[in-house]
Amino acid sequence: MTSLGWLLQPAVLPWAALLAGLCVGSFLNVVIHRLPKMMEREWRAECAALAGQEPAKEEPFNLVAPRSRCPACGHRIGALENIPLASYLWLRGKCAACGARIGLKYPLVELLAGAGAAYSAWHFGPSLAAVGAAAFVWFTIALAFIDQETGLLPDDLTLLLLWTGLAINLGAAFVPIRDAVIGALAGYLSLWLVYWGYRLATGKEGMGYGDFKMNAAVGAFLGWKMLPLVILLSSLVGLAFGALQMFAARGRWDAGFRFHFGPYLAIAGVIALYWGESIVRWYGERL
Repeated sequence: MTSLGWLLQPAVLPWAALLAGLCVGSFLNVVIHRLPKMMEREWRAECAALAGQEPAKEEPFNLVAPRSRCPACGHRIGALENIPLASYLWLRGKCAACGARIGLKYPLVELLAGAGAAYSAWHFGPSLAAVGAAAFVWFTIALAFIDQETGLLPDDLTLLLLWTGLAINLGAAFVPIRDAVIGALAGYLSLWLVYWGYRLATGKEGMGYGDFKMNAAVGAFLGWKMLPLVILLSSLVGLAFGALQMFAARGRWDAGFRFHFGPYLAIAGVIALYWGESIVRWYGERL
């Protein structure tokens, strides 16, 4: 056994993946918070350039700089305050400097990223599929939270997820590369057709182009055969969340409720990733 071979042991790998996933989750919180703001800066610069104006000079703002701060008091978050999950529990969900509450979103993202990596390692074992499944979960977490908060599905994430799916299926991690390519095409076109059908019928836009790209990425990972299940599951999840929202509003639809398809597509994609074949097989046996 090599010096690192013990990490691949069935009793160790999920725990190692959990720790790695928690660290990735901490970074995902940065992506979720900063990427939309970075896009806004880029749009402002482009608008200024089109208007023949000099872009406003701003301090560097990206995924690395500046260091994370408390939004309430500006306190710089040190290394000991940035340990995934542990720091949140140690600080009791409050800023160490001013006592302002830290949103539950931050430990939730870390927990989901860690659990997704651990389950991928346990479900697929030491394989390319385990790496791909963990990456799929991490991307969809970021996309779901960004879409729910801003209504955006950034190309920087959707297109990278699509190319990652195609690349990982060059080794047939989930499906043959032919099925992955067809899945990417079918994933995009299926929602594109729904979009145009709804627009022609109502004159309104029912979804954005980011949804097409995200569905294409799901198809690139899971192949075209899983797309009907993914679309069905995402619709059912959306209906369930809509029903819960109406129940919370005592049977009245809240006009301010933001219905974004990205989170439901993410949930459906993860379900199909782990249990899609079992669901299809179970359904087929009952036909």
